[in-house]
Formats: sequence, structure tokens, C-alpha cells
Amino acid sequence: MALSKDVGLSRLEVLCAEHGLRMTGQRRVIARVLSDARDHPDVEELHRRVHEIDAHISLSTVYRTVNLLEKKGILERHAFGRGRGRYEEATRDHHDHLIDIETGRVIEFHSADIEQLQEKIARELGFKLVGHRLELYGSPIAKKKPSRNA
Repeated sequence: MALSKDVGLSRLEVLCAEHGLRMTGQRRVIARVLSDARDHPDVEELHRRVHEIDAHISLSTVYRTVNLLEKKGILERHAFGRGRGRYEEATRDHHDHLIDIETGRVIEFHSADIEQLQEKIARELGFKLVGHRLELYGSPIAKKKPSRNA
């Protein structure tokens, strides 16, 4: 029987069930927090959020759960720059990332032009592209202040 969000389960809870994972109460909380995340939290940030819901969930439980979900292909780990691993749902539509090096904020984007260019480059080099991961790093362009003489 397929599970759905209609019965109140988060996306990750459904994926965990589809992968045959036993869903303990703690795993449910972790899965729901990850499903609700609009950013790419690292394990410590995830633990902080989970701890607000259930203070009995330890950091080691969060680490074990994240590792299990990554191993099962449910979560994807990113190591943006030299920071800690940050996580997002692996089954989401393809997208690339722009990382603000000043704040660590991660901006997701999709560009058909970039996708076509990558395909073209792979073909020119004699390859069929089967996957890629694009991470751009930048700092915001400061907006110019209006001139007093203008």
C-alpha cells in the first residue's frame, strides 16, 4: 500500500516507509523537520530544530539518522566550501546551488542554458552526461549609493 501526504506524513516519512525503514518517534521528528526545511541544515542545526520539538533526541541520534537516510538515497549531503555537510531531500527536482560566501546562505536555481552548455561540453569531449553537481560561490554585489550630485 502506498503512503501519501494525505494521511499527514511528510515527504521524507513517505520515502522512509517506501525504503522499508522502521519509523521510530525520533526518526519521524527528524524526517518532518528535514521535510519542512527551506534551507540546507547541517547536523547541528538540524539537532537544534529537532531538540525544540523533542528534547530527548540526542545529537548522536540525529547523526545516525542522517547517515542512514543518506545511505538509503533519501538525503543528499553537500559540503559547500569548507563547511560542515549540509543536507537536503535527494528526490527533489534537479537544481544547482549558489552559495553566499559571506553568510553561507544557499540559493537554489535552475538554468536551462547551463544544462544545455553542460550537455554540449560533454558531447564535444566524447561523453554522454549522466549527472552533475554545480555549486557557484559568490558574494553579493554591493548596491551603489546614489550620488549627491545627481
